[in-house]
Amino acid sequence: MCGVVGLVSKNEVSPSLYEALTVIQHRGQDAAGIATLEEGRLHTRKQIGLVRDVFREKHINELKGQIGIGHVRYPTAGGASREFSQPLYVNSPYGISISHNGNLVNAEQLTKELYKDNFRHLNTSSDSEVILNVFAHELQQASSFNPTPEQIFQAVEQTHLRLKGAYSVLLMISGVGLVGIRDPKGIRPLILGKKDNDLIGSDYMMASESPALSALEFDIEGDLKPGEAVFITLEGEIHRKVCHSKPSKNPCIFEYVYLARPDAVIDGISVMRSRLRMGQKLGKKILDTYPDHDIDAVIPIPESSTSSAIEVAKTLNVNYREGFVKNRYIGRTFIMPKQELRKKSVRR
Repeated sequence: MCGVVGLVSKNEVSPSLYEALTVIQHRGQDAAGIATLEEGRLHTRKQIGLVRDVFREKHINELKGQIGIGHVRYPTAGGASREFSQPLYVNSPYGISISHNGNLVNAEQLTKELYKDNFRHLNTSSDSEVILNVFAHELQQASSFNPTPEQIFQAVEQTHLRLKGAYSVLLMISGVGLVGIRDPKGIRPLILGKKDNDLIGSDYMMASESPALSALEFDIEGDLKPGEAVFITLEGEIHRKVCHSKPSKNPCIFEYVYLARPDAVIDGISVMRSRLRMGQKLGKKILDTYPDHDIDAVIPIPESSTSSAIEVAKTLNVNYREGFVKNRYIGRTFIMPKQELRKKSVRR
């Protein structure tokens, strides 16, 4: 699990990218990064740590440009060192940076194909770098000097055919624009937002969760459909297309159970409401299975299960009690990179 955000604006984007990353910090505590483009020049800052620790005011001021992407990382593939921090970059073609949320199941196979067939060498074991190079190769095959929307969508279509797994991806292409991609099964979320500026045109943002858009006063345009790609030019023109012949909707249930913020809305479904209904369903199942239960109280493991636990207690007509106190300064324990760190944090 990771968090991604991308923005095309008429103004400097780095302050907004920073704010958006703080909103989705819960999706990754290991590392944070931002990449921006200023007249073809790439500016990048990424480091191990939380968003507030990685970026200072001077870093934000140095990240010039009106287009950019950001990332918060939970290390599901690759190590926990800075080299795995995102955005990642490949020089050819054009210069492309990537922020990726998800996992590939055929990364090892694709790494071999990229080296043997596409003459591309990878520097890390990150599956994000695999996606970046697969797309870069397919874009190089589909386009010439200045890719059209049709050529970009053709590259996305070919990329979908090669990738197996869950992925929501933001790709910033130097001199071209921003591309957002959601996998053909819609496993990982990606939401599009728009902010109208009457005098200078519209800004567009894509992010892993809707609160990142709402916090910056973007109107929610909706989730990307399974297999869909959104291409936003540097001038703010938007193009959309489903780039897969057989997309299907299979969102990850764990987004609703744990990963997402409770105030997020994913694929039109409120995360908070889904957790309440999970509690209601669980309470009903307990009553059906154990009508003579002797449960005295329902105690949640904070914080994701709290709303569900309240509904379980309500359905069973028993007390709701808080038996565990969470230290709010240690972060989310599930997404810590090592089991020993998780154990230490729970003991605190």
